[in-house]
Amino acid sequence: MPGLPDFDWQYCLTRAIIALVDAEHRRNWEQLNREIISCTRCPRLVAWREQVACQKRAAYRDWEYWGRPVPGFGDRAARLFIIGLAPGAHGANRTGRMFTGDRAGGTLVAALYRAGFASQPTSTVADDGLELRGAFMSAAARCAPPGNRPAAEELANCLPFLARELELCSTVRVVLALGHLAFDAYLRLLRERGMALPRLTPQHGECYSLAPNMPILAFSYHPSQQNTQTGRLTADMLDALFERIKTYL
Repeated sequence: MPGLPDFDWQYCLTRAIIALVDAEHRRNWEQLNREIISCTRCPRLVAWREQVACQKRAAYRDWEYWGRPVPGFGDRAARLFIIGLAPGAHGANRTGRMFTGDRAGGTLVAALYRAGFASQPTSTVADDGLELRGAFMSAAARCAPPGNRPAAEELANCLPFLARELELCSTVRVVLALGHLAFDAYLRLLRERGMALPRLTPQHGECYSLAPNMPILAFSYHPSQQNTQTGRLTADMLDALFERIKTYL
C-alpha cells in the first residue's frame, strides 16, 4: 500500500500468513471430525452403538442419543494429550463428547480441574461450558463397544484417526494413556511409523521417555467406575500423576 513504511508491510504480511495457517488448521480439524463422525468401518460397532442409542437406559429414556463415532475434544494447542479406551455406551455415545456423561468422565474431568487443565470440575453434557486448557481428550476407539472391549481389528481401523489428531496437536509434550489398551494403541501407532521401541510394562504413575524430542508417555489406570469403586484408582493417585505430568510441561 503506497505510503506505508516497510515495517507495516511486513506486519500485514505476517498477519496474513498467520490467518491462512489458522484457517487451514481449522479446515483440517473440521475435515477429520467429519470423517470420524461418519465412519462405518466396523459393522459390529455400528450395530451396537445404534442399538444402545435406540434402546437407551431407563434413566435417559427422554434423551436423543448421539449414537455415532465420537471425535476428540479439547484445546487444539494442547501440551497434554489424553487417550482413553472408547466412548461409554451411556456416556459419550449418549452425549457426543469424550468423557462426558458418565462416572469415568466425571472422575477424569474433576482431576483435570484440580490440576488446572479444565475450567470446571464436571462434564455432563456437550454444551455445559466445559473448556480444557492445555489438554485434549481422545480415545483408541471411537464407537462404544460391547462389553467395553473393542476387537483388535476395530482398534486398527480407528488408529489413523488418533494419528491425525496427534499430528494436528503439534504442541503435545506428554501423552497420557488411560488403561492398557490405550497404552498399546499409542505404542502401535509409533511402531507403524517405524520407531523401534523397547517392551514396556505399564505401571500406574510411570512416565516413559521413548526417544529424544518425542512426547513423554505417561500411564494411568482407566478412571472406570470399577477401578474407582474398588480403590484401584483414587483421586489422590490421579492428582499425584498430574502433578508429575506438569513437571514435563
